[in-house]
Amino acid sequence: MMNTNLKKIVVAVMAVTMLAGCEAVNNANNTQKGAVIGTAAGAVLGGIIGNNVKGKNSALGAVIGGVVGGVAGGVIGKQMDKQAQKIESEIPGAEVTRVGEGIDVVFDENSGVYFATNQSTINAKSKANLNKLAGIFKEYPDTNIIVEGHTDSSGDDTYNMKLSQKRANAVTEYLVSQGISRTRLTTYAHGETLPKYDNATAEGRAKNRRVELGIVANEKMKQDAQNQVKQ
Repeated sequence: MMNTNLKKIVVAVMAVTMLAGCEAVNNANNTQKGAVIGTAAGAVLGGIIGNNVKGKNSALGAVIGGVVGGVAGGVIGKQMDKQAQKIESEIPGAEVTRVGEGIDVVFDENSGVYFATNQSTINAKSKANLNKLAGIFKEYPDTNIIVEGHTDSSGDDTYNMKLSQKRANAVTEYLVSQGISRTRLTTYAHGETLPKYDNATAEGRAKNRRVELGIVANEKMKQDAQNQVKQ
């Protein structure tokens, strides 16, 4: 995942990219503007993130890798905007980021879906937030969901990998129990290998003990967007 320095680089590069694309955008409509800016910034973002995400099986990597681009990508982006806003409004503790044509959602110990130390059992508060999330996923059925488990660097790395798998599986199974099709869900475990914050601090370790979700367009959404552009 992106560390603080990488985030600063991304922001700076996106600013330059968007300025460079202004002339092409001047005479475009709203959907076209979103597509032009999204494609340009997405290409730069993809290059930066692609070199900094360890492995392809990450939520953020899947979001970047699923880009359609062009006007159809702009159409998908608009639908993702609505879903991201819904998640933010209904689950205030979640860290929701719109990236390219998808959504990255992070739940840590302070934001909605968390686990007791060394445990993978979903508690009552986590269930309440996952119920809300499942309801939103039902409203937007044409998306696929990547569920990832992460830990901090404390303890044995092999144990942490197994614990992160159990936690990711617990979230996946709970969403399935709430009516989300298993075919929409892909589960990964990363243990301590993808820290998002500094493991040298207690606050950083707490944030690294997280469940992260990537929400991307499925084939139906992509095809519908392309058909809409053709009409």
